[in-house]
Amino acid sequence: MGKLVSTLAMVIAALLVVVLCGAGSASALYGPSSDVVQLTSSNFKNKVLGAEGIVLVEFYANWCGHCKNLAPAWEKAATSLKGIVTVAAVDADTHKDLAQQYGIQGFPTIKVFGLGKSPIDYQGAREAKAIVDYALQQVKTLALDRLNGKSGSKKSSSKKDKDSNGPSASTELSSSNFDKLVVQSDDTWLIEFYAPWCGHCKKLAPEWKTAAKNLKGKMKLGQVDCETNKDLAQKYGIQGFPTIMLFGVDKENPTLYEGARTAGAIESYAISQLELNVAAPEVVELVGQDVLDKECGSAAICFVSFLPDILDSKAEGRNKYLATLRNVAEKYKRNAYRYVWTAAGKQPDLEKAVGVGGFGYPAMVALNVKKAVYAPLRGAFEQEPVMKFVAEAGKGGRGIVPLQSVPPVLTTEPWDGKDGHLIEEDEFSLDELMGDDETKNDEL
Repeated sequence: MGKLVSTLAMVIAALLVVVLCGAGSASALYGPSSDVVQLTSSNFKNKVLGAEGIVLVEFYANWCGHCKNLAPAWEKAATSLKGIVTVAAVDADTHKDLAQQYGIQGFPTIKVFGLGKSPIDYQGAREAKAIVDYALQQVKTLALDRLNGKSGSKKSSSKKDKDSNGPSASTELSSSNFDKLVVQSDDTWLIEFYAPWCGHCKKLAPEWKTAAKNLKGKMKLGQVDCETNKDLAQKYGIQGFPTIMLFGVDKENPTLYEGARTAGAIESYAISQLELNVAAPEVVELVGQDVLDKECGSAAICFVSFLPDILDSKAEGRNKYLATLRNVAEKYKRNAYRYVWTAAGKQPDLEKAVGVGGFGYPAMVALNVKKAVYAPLRGAFEQEPVMKFVAEAGKGGRGIVPLQSVPPVLTTEPWDGKDGHLIEEDEFSLDELMGDDETKNDEL
C-alpha cells in the first residue's frame, strides 16, 4: 500500500510539473495579472475581430530576445491604454495557425486591428510612449471617421460584406496589356500567376477576390493566366501555381510573396508593402514659375536649395550636392515634402527674400508657399546636418521667418550636366585702340 501511495505521489508531482511548465511556456512574457490581454486560437475572433475599437496585437515567441526587450514597454502601454485601447499578445509558437493566417515572418510583429477590414503593421518605435501616442492617434482617426459616417460597426458591416457578390476587383492581365498597366505605371501591383486547371489556384480564388475588394483604392491586384500567356510566365520565372508577386517601385525586379494564401494575410502584406514601395520625390531644378507652383504650391514643406555657381563647384561638386538631396528625399519619402534647387544668382529675388546670397552657397531653406514662411538651414550643407534640418522642419515652430510674399520665379535655362566655361573676350591693345583716334586726328 505504501509503495502504491508513493507511486501515485510521484505521478501527481510529474503531472504538476508538466502543467506548470506548460503554463509557464504559454505565457512566459506576460503573467495572469498583466494588463496585456492573452490571445489564443480560440479567443482571437471574439477579443480581436469582434472588438468594436482599436486592438494592438503583438505576435511573439518566448525564445525571442527582441520580444523580451519589448515586454516591459508593452506592459506599460497596456496599463496606460486600459479602457481606451486593447493591448494584446499571442504566442505565435503555440498558435501557429494565427501566425500563418496573418503572414508573420519575424518577432515581434505588431498589428493594429479595428481601422478597416485588414490589420496594418505598426512600424514605430518599440517604446511605451511611442506606442501610446500611435494608439491614441488611431482612436482619433476612428472617431472622426465614425463622425463623418465613413465607418460603422463591424457587426453592421459584416452582413453587407457577405451579401456583396459583385464582379472581382482584380484585373485580368495579359501579354497585350501587362506592360502598359503594370510595368509602365507608377502603381504598386500584387499579381497572381495561375493556371485554370490548378486546384490550389481554385482554392485561392475566393480569398483573392475578397482581398482585391478590400484593397480597392489602396493597391491594385491582378491575375495572369499562364496557360494563355506563357511568355509572361517565362519572363518572370513562374515554376508553380499559384505564384504571387509584388511589382513595386522597381518593376523589373518583382518580389515573391511567400505568406499565407488567405485574404487577411494577403491584405496585411499589401498594406505593409505600400509604405515600403513609395517612390521618393524627384529633386527638380527651379527653372520657372511653373516648377515652383507644381512642386511647392501644395507641399507641406518645400526645401529649396541654392547651389554654388557651376564655375565654383564644377559638375562633380554639383552632382554631390544633388546626391545629398536625393538621399534626404529617399529617407523622408513618406512625408509630403518636395525638393527643388537653383544655381547661385539665378533667382535673385527669391534669394533676397529668404536671406541667401553673397558667399553663402550652398544654402537651403524650408519654404511653405501657402503660409508664406520659411526657415533657413543653419548648419553645413552635408548629409547629416541636412537630414537633421529636414526632421526638425517637419516638427515646425523652430526658426520660422515670415515672408511678405513669395517673389515670382524667373525663367532660366536648365543645367546641361556639364562643367561651366568662362566666356573668352577678344583681346586688344591700348595702342590699337588709341591708334584709331590718332588716325582720325591726322585725317582731320
